[in-house]
Amino acid sequence: MSQHKGAAAEQQAADFLVQQGVRILARNWHCRRGEIDLIVDDAGTLVFVEVRSRAASRFGDAAASITASKQAKLVAAAQHYLATLSRTPPCRFDAVLLDGAAPPRWLKNIIES
Repeated sequence: MSQHKGAAAEQQAADFLVQQGVRILARNWHCRRGEIDLIVDDAGTLVFVEVRSRAASRFGDAAASITASKQAKLVAAAQHYLATLSRTPPCRFDAVLLDGAAPPRWLKNIIES
């Protein structure tokens, strides 16, 4: 996905989540272990959000692109983020999936901790 399309997908996901009542804390948070697309506060729960977009399902839907390797990188980056906080809040990993023209799908708890 091009950088422009990726940024547009992340903006669409952020707008969608704000409409659902979450507060955006960070976008494209980077560390040496990886990147987290969005970090949000969902009613007191810190949520690490992976945004996945697929224009066509030729190679599977957006959810299929969240591999075990990608999940491991998300967990490592989240651990790095949590180490910067004075206390560890309740947290989870979610995904916002953008498949073609379909409305966004919000999957909660995509990684069991």
